[in-house]
Amino acid sequence: MQRYYEYRHVVAFEETNLVGNVYYVNYLRWQGRCREMFLRELAPQVIEDLRADLKLFTVQVDCEYFAELEAFDEISVRMRLVDLGQTQIEFAFDYLLLDPAGERLVARGRQRVACMRGPNGRTTPTRVPAPLAQALRPYAAPALVSSDV
Repeated sequence: MQRYYEYRHVVAFEETNLVGNVYYVNYLRWQGRCREMFLRELAPQVIEDLRADLKLFTVQVDCEYFAELEAFDEISVRMRLVDLGQTQIEFAFDYLLLDPAGERLVARGRQRVACMRGPNGRTTPTRVPAPLAQALRPYAAPALVSSDV
């Protein structure tokens, strides 16, 4: 059973530096893009909630790099659920280079997100919305699948 959500991307020139490899901040952007496409595809009702007063704040992010990427490389960013708390979610991301010879892991990242509500400057933590928790369940580690969220 597939236990990750996949976002595919082709690296553009604008995502590279003068040396020709991908600038590190783009890996973090791709994490966000993967998360957004997940919401668009599998939890669209959460998008309406975001247009109201729900906020998803990234509170921690990291990425470890194993190999370089260049313009026109095709990659797969694979997102998995690591932790689903009452008000926070932690994701893991694998970045794989896709080519005819197969897949190669080029980076690995993590991201912790806090769910908040309220006006800017006075936001308070809120529970992870039920539609989001339900959409995430298929991508959870086996120990999380049986938890009551």
